[in-house]
Amino acid sequence: MTETETRSHPAGDTGKQQNGHVMAETSTVEDVFDHTYKEKDGPKPPMILVWRNIILMSLLHMGALYGLTLIPYASSLTLAWSAVCYLISGLGVTAGVHRLWSHRSYKASFPLRVFLALANSMAFQNDIYEWSRDHRVHHKYTETDADPHNAMRGFFFSHIGWLLVRKHPDVIAKGQKLDLSDLKADKVVMFQRRHYKLSVVLLCFVVPTVVPFFFWGESLAVAYFVPGLLRYTLVLNASWLVNSAAHMWGNRPYDKSINPRENSLVAFGAIGEGFHNYHHTFPFDYSTSEFGCKLNLTTAFINLMCFLGWAKDCRRVSKEMIMARIQRTGDGSHKSG
Repeated sequence: MTETETRSHPAGDTGKQQNGHVMAETSTVEDVFDHTYKEKDGPKPPMILVWRNIILMSLLHMGALYGLTLIPYASSLTLAWSAVCYLISGLGVTAGVHRLWSHRSYKASFPLRVFLALANSMAFQNDIYEWSRDHRVHHKYTETDADPHNAMRGFFFSHIGWLLVRKHPDVIAKGQKLDLSDLKADKVVMFQRRHYKLSVVLLCFVVPTVVPFFFWGESLAVAYFVPGLLRYTLVLNASWLVNSAAHMWGNRPYDKSINPRENSLVAFGAIGEGFHNYHHTFPFDYSTSEFGCKLNLTTAFINLMCFLGWAKDCRRVSKEMIMARIQRTGDGSHKSG
C-alpha cells in the first residue's frame, strides 16, 4: 500500500511548513482520516438494542463490584497475580491489536505475535481481525456516523453504549470496504480468529482463576471474581476510556481541529494510550506519544522486545515534524518533556 497523508489539513491550510517544505505525515494502513465522507441528510436510523450484550455487560459489572468486596480477603499473591493479568491483557490490546495489527507501527517476530495474540484473548475485546477492522474505521471516519464509537453521541455511547446497540449502517459499509489483506495474510491473526471463543474461555477466565486456586490455595470465589471478573472489567473500562474520556477531556497541543485529547489519567490506566491528540495526528508512531516511555508501559515493552530482537522497524515521528505540526495546528498548550 502506498504511503498517504494521515489527515487533511484545516480549511485554508496548505499542509506546508512556513519554510515551504511539505509535511511528510504518512501512514501505510487505512487509518487515514477521510474528509470526503459525508453523513446522510435526514433522520438517523433507529437505535436497535442488543439485549444479550446489555444483560451480559450488566452481569459482568455486578460481578466486578462483588469482586471489589473480596479484595480484603485476597492474598498478596492473588493481588499480584491480578496485576500481572491486567498488564498482560492490557498489552494484548495496546502493543498487540492496536499498535501492531491496527496501525502496523512496528514489526513483531512470530513468538511475539503469538504472545500478543494470547494476551489479546485474555483481554476479550473481540478477535484481532474484528478489533483492527473497527479501529481502522474509527480513525478513517472519526466522530462521524461511520465511527463505531462516535464521541459526538456522548460519553456513554462512546464508552460502552456502542456495544449495546446495533452498529450504524455506515460503520458496517465502510468496514467492508477496507483493505484488510495484511490481517488475512497473518497466520497468527487467522488462527486466533478461528479459535477465539475457546481461547477467551481459557485465557480470560480459566487461567486467571486456576493459577491462584491451584498454586497457592486461594479460595475459588476470590480467584474467580478478583483476577478473573474484576481484572477483566477494569481492563475493559480502561480501554473504553480511550474512546470516551480521551475524546472529550484534555488539551490538544498537536491538532486543535480534532476532538481527541491528551489525557494523562487515561494514559496511566490504559498503559500508554491516553496521548490521544498525538495519536490521531500521527497514528503511525509506534509510541503513540511524543514522550517515549513516560506514562507509557507499552512503549517500554516494545522497546524491550526490540532489545531482545523480537521486534524491529519501529516507526517514529521526527522532532522537527512534531514541532512544525504544533506550531501549525496546535492549541498552544504544548510543553516539552
